[in-house]
Amino acid sequence: MEKSRPYVILSAATSIDGKIATVTGDSKLSSKQDSIRLHNLRSKVDAIIVGKNTVLIDDPMLTVRYTRGKNPIRIILDSKGTISKNSKIIQTSNKVPTIIAVSNQISKSNLDKLKKFPIEIIVAGKNSINIKLLLRKLSDKKIKSILVEGGGTINWGFIKYDLFDELIITISPFLIGGKNAVSLIEGNGFRKISNSPNLRLKSIKRLKNHLVLNYAKV
Repeated sequence: MEKSRPYVILSAATSIDGKIATVTGDSKLSSKQDSIRLHNLRSKVDAIIVGKNTVLIDDPMLTVRYTRGKNPIRIILDSKGTISKNSKIIQTSNKVPTIIAVSNQISKSNLDKLKKFPIEIIVAGKNSINIKLLLRKLSDKKIKSILVEGGGTINWGFIKYDLFDELIITISPFLIGGKNAVSLIEGNGFRKISNSPNLRLKSIKRLKNHLVLNYAKV
């Protein structure tokens, strides 16, 4: 782990064929037991990161439920600041610390819209969000651990630039298929297997019909 960035855990639930959502955006892959496990993990990290598409499709709260513990800081990657003011994230920003990470491409109107709410805005990148720069800025804010909950494009950003330390995948008993369904990792992908990060299997946990695989980057 680089000292200039927080400890990063990538987390997702996938179908057996590696999809995290159907072509329509349905991503209800986790069981109640797995949700409890995830929320317990949320309570142990300083912050959660998701992309704007996750907010648009799922409208999540990204808080801790099913278990006792603090709510992590919510960080939304939204290059142009297009998050809806009616989203649960924005509407509860007075109760849960919230950061919107944007690029220099954000319009003045979108910036002014966000400034009306009690959120912190971090500019990190010119045309898109520079994840490495963002992590450095988060580290300066004493954020030491981050849980990345996707989606596929965000996951690729962290993997492409080798900016993660752990990978926790729940394999759910579903087969989704479809070339346009969302995969665990989107983006351009690696051209050679040798370019892939080297991972070590730390643990396997069975939750009835679900398997939780925990990998550490070597």
